[in-house]
Amino acid sequence: MENRGLLFIPDISGFTRFVTEMEIDHSRHIIQELLEILINANSIGLEISEIEGDAILFYKYGDVPDLKTVYSQVEKMFCEFHRHISAYEYRRLCQCKACRAAFNLTIKVITHYGEFTGYNVKTFNKLIGKDVIVAHQLLKNEIEQHEYWLVTNDLLQNRSPESIKNWMTWDHSAKRTETGEIPFQYTQLTPLKSEIPPEPPSDLGIKEKKKVISVSKEYDVDINKMFYTAGHFEFRHKWLEGIKAIDEVSHYLPMVGTRHRCVLDNGQAFIYTTHFSYTPEKIVMVETDEKKRVSTYFIFEKVTENRTKFTLDFYLKDNPLFRLMFGLTMKKKYEASFARSLENLEKFEKEVEMPVEVD
Repeated sequence: MENRGLLFIPDISGFTRFVTEMEIDHSRHIIQELLEILINANSIGLEISEIEGDAILFYKYGDVPDLKTVYSQVEKMFCEFHRHISAYEYRRLCQCKACRAAFNLTIKVITHYGEFTGYNVKTFNKLIGKDVIVAHQLLKNEIEQHEYWLVTNDLLQNRSPESIKNWMTWDHSAKRTETGEIPFQYTQLTPLKSEIPPEPPSDLGIKEKKKVISVSKEYDVDINKMFYTAGHFEFRHKWLEGIKAIDEVSHYLPMVGTRHRCVLDNGQAFIYTTHFSYTPEKIVMVETDEKKRVSTYFIFEKVTENRTKFTLDFYLKDNPLFRLMFGLTMKKKYEASFARSLENLEKFEKEVEMPVEVD
C-alpha cells in the first residue's frame, strides 16, 4: 500500500473579484489566515502537498482509513473555520467589501482514496497520479450548495456513511469526465454551524469610568468615509494633535483586541487596545491604555446620507483623586487640543480618497 492513500482537499469559496487594491490585499490576508486555521486543525497526521489558491491538498499514505476518523477531521476543520469567521464578523474594524464578505465564506471538503506518488520540491511533496487528477476534478461539480463533505466510492469501499452522524443526509451523484464517471456521495455540513458556541464579544474598555471631555463636530461627508478617515491608524497623526505616529499594530487587519503603540510628539509612547461596535447608523471605536486608566471613544453618527457627526469622548477610570488632578492640571489643555483636532480633521478629510467599491 506504499503508493496508495487518502487525498483530502478543503476548499474555501465565497470571495468575488474585488477591484480596489485594499480589497484585494485584505481578501488575500483573510484567505491566508483561514488556510493557516485549516493547517493548524490537522489532527490525523495529514501531510501537505501544496496550497492551491483557496484550497489545500492534504494526503496520507496507508490503508483505507476509518470513515469516522476522516469525518472527525472534516468536522474539526469546518468548526475551526467557522468559529474564526464568526468571531471576525463582530471583531473587524475595516468595512471594505472584502472584510464584509468574509462572514459569507464557505468551505467544502473533497475526500478520495487512490494511488499516487510524489517528488520533493523544497519542503513539499508534490503529488502525481491519476487519482490526484480525480480529486481535483471533483472540486468542480454540480452540487448547488457550497458546504459539504464529498466522499468517493473508492474511499467508501462499500461501507455506509449513514452511521457516522444521525443528522447527516447523504445524496448519490457522479462526476462525468473524459475517462468515465466518478461515483461519490455527499452530505451537507451547514447543520454543524449550530453546534459551534458563539464567542462572546470582548469588552476591553474600562468598566467603571467617568466621561471628562466630549467634543463634537458635524462634517459634510458620509459615515463610512468619516470612519475610514478618522478610524484608520495610518491617518491618525495627520489630524489628531500631539500624535507623531501609530506603530506596532498587532494585527494586519485591525480588529477588537488589536494592540498598537501611540507615539506622542514629545517622544512618550503608550500601548492601547481597541474594541469596536458597528451599525450603518452608528460606529463606535474605543481605545484603552494597557493599564485601563483612560479610554478615548471615537463615535461616528449618521446625520444624513452625506453628513456625519463625529464625537471624541475621553474617559478616566472612576478614581476621584485621579479625576481631580486631571481637572485641575490637564482638562482645559485636552479640550482645546481635541477641538483643534476636529478642525484639522475637516481639512484632512478633503485630501482622503475613499477606496471605490464596484459591484
